[in-house]
Amino acid sequence: MITKASPAKVNLYLRVLRRREDGYHDILSLMQRISLFDEMTFAPIAGGHIVLHCPGSALPEDARNIVYRAAAAFFSRIAAPPGIEITIRKKIPIAAGLGGGSSNAATTLMTLNEMCGSPLSREELQAMGVKLGADVPFFIFGNAAWASGIGDCLTEAAPLPPLWFVLINPGFAVSTKGVYQELNLELTNSRVKYKIHRFYTVDQLARDLTNDLENVTMRVHPVLEQVKALLRESGASGALMSGSGPTCFGVFGDEESALRAERHLRQVDRENRWSVFRAHSL
Repeated sequence: MITKASPAKVNLYLRVLRRREDGYHDILSLMQRISLFDEMTFAPIAGGHIVLHCPGSALPEDARNIVYRAAAAFFSRIAAPPGIEITIRKKIPIAAGLGGGSSNAATTLMTLNEMCGSPLSREELQAMGVKLGADVPFFIFGNAAWASGIGDCLTEAAPLPPLWFVLINPGFAVSTKGVYQELNLELTNSRVKYKIHRFYTVDQLARDLTNDLENVTMRVHPVLEQVKALLRESGASGALMSGSGPTCFGVFGDEESALRAERHLRQVDRENRWSVFRAHSL
């Protein structure tokens, strides 16, 4: 049996550049893995089956689950009969803008590849991953990266300063597909020019935090404005919604500041029953 940590991510910068003819959107996003993990275990089994367990969560344990589909895709790709039992112990909130499902799928592809003697390259795993979900290739890529295209074109980011985060998840799910459908972007065939930023300090990064999806999600869930304000009032250099939300995060330059903010927000949050997490960049 192999146990793996499957990390969450935050989008430090997210611009939606255009709507494409295929219905997807071209984006530019700076993605950073963080130290909030799901735990996944993988055990070979006989009988040519994929068995998936998600104890303590409402996630499906069949082909409706991206992890099941990732395992099926891998075994199909290497022309080998499946035989794996996978257990996911969720700590990353579901449908929260933190990429938990995509990370789980990426961890599945990489772990099965490792268990089978690494027959596929990282590039081949990424090509499989994009068919499962736009964020899956990023988690296989492994480093902080600028994602473009639909999220599948990855460029390693220039080194970022060490970052600490306090995250607040308000306890409801948001549909990524629904948020993108509400964006008022015209269909265009033209390429949009963009510039990749470089961030040398925490304050500089905090000033440039950007997410084009915020306005859409916050129209439906205005409480997220309050969440961001609380993070800033707790000492964050900047605050932003991650991905399509609803999780928001505050950026801190050191662990002590993040710890103080986490303690304060847990006290403030007794009535709301939000989930508060502290994490650092990986």
